Amino acid sequence: MKAITLYDVARLAGVSYQTVSRVINDAAHVSARTRDKVLQAMAELHYVPNRGAQQLAGKRTHTLGLITTDLALHAPSQIASTVKSRASEQGASVLISMVEHPQQCLVAVQELLSQRVEALLVNVPLDDPDAEQLNALASPVPVLFLDVSPCAQVNSLAFDAAQGARLGAEHLFALGHQHIALLGGPERSVSARARLLGWKTALAKAGHEAVAVEHGDWSAASGYEKGHRLLSGAHLPDAILVANDQMALGVMRACAERGVAIPGQISLVGFDDTADSAWFSPPLTTVRQAFREAGERSVEWLLAPTPADKCWQVQLPVTLIARHSTAPRAADRVDRDDLARQLKFLAVLAEKIARG
Repeated sequence: MKAITLYDVARLAGVSYQTVSRVINDAAHVSARTRDKVLQAMAELHYVPNRGAQQLAGKRTHTLGLITTDLALHAPSQIASTVKSRASEQGASVLISMVEHPQQCLVAVQELLSQRVEALLVNVPLDDPDAEQLNALASPVPVLFLDVSPCAQVNSLAFDAAQGARLGAEHLFALGHQHIALLGGPERSVSARARLLGWKTALAKAGHEAVAVEHGDWSAASGYEKGHRLLSGAHLPDAILVANDQMALGVMRACAERGVAIPGQISLVGFDDTADSAWFSPPLTTVRQAFREAGERSVEWLLAPTPADKCWQVQLPVTLIARHSTAPRAADRVDRDDLARQLKFLAVLAEKIARG
């Protein structure tokens, strides 16, 4: 069978071979429309840029590829660390490609395929069509996705976001909290959207709705910024549900600066159970996701994937870890308007007394 060449891709895409080369090398000065045409042609032809990889396809490399988001964040770094250590135990190596935006995934796949990886793990939030396109581009190399919806027709392993959201909300209901604010993750993230939907569903089922909703970018800095917004309304929320522990840390800082006591005046629930969350002040109540298990099970699948004609889709359970950032709602708690009115009344009364 004749090997697919760069010229074949150019012919199908209707561009020059130099343009195909620029797309493969992620060069500048290529329009998004042209780049998409070239990548689509590569996917249709199953073109791998490195010809040596095609010639050596019969030889195993025992190398896995990992495409991941920012490793400065807890969840991606924990999974990447586990994947590397578990793969090493099994005699395999791991090549990591870190991307800032989902749009960079197609280029990352091409780069990893050119280095002859035997399977790919993608820990990047992707909508269903994008995941399915990437899966087709990588074929016949098996791909496992960690941040896609169950509706995507791809192999996936994900935590049960709906269960985690429900556990956090029900914990607050049990403590008597009704006025609950939500701090979600990036709207482009599949898991962030699932957590937000889970919270809203649980609130609606209990006859409540969120008093305020903000979105952060998973970082503590965004939690700090959005936390100030959630605390600046006329009425202080009873509690805040936060989509990850790092943003919850930022909310804690905002509460401290505003003199809002946790859990005396407001309860706080995170998501992830990072290694540090037990050492926050106060220790953070959160939803635990077993990242080590996710990494280990991912490697097991990558080294022995299911048949190509079947989608392997698994949801991992989560658990609530109750610590000291949540407490029963104080029966005598007053809102800011009530407090302001009382202080104003006392000031007027004091002035009258002073006048005799």
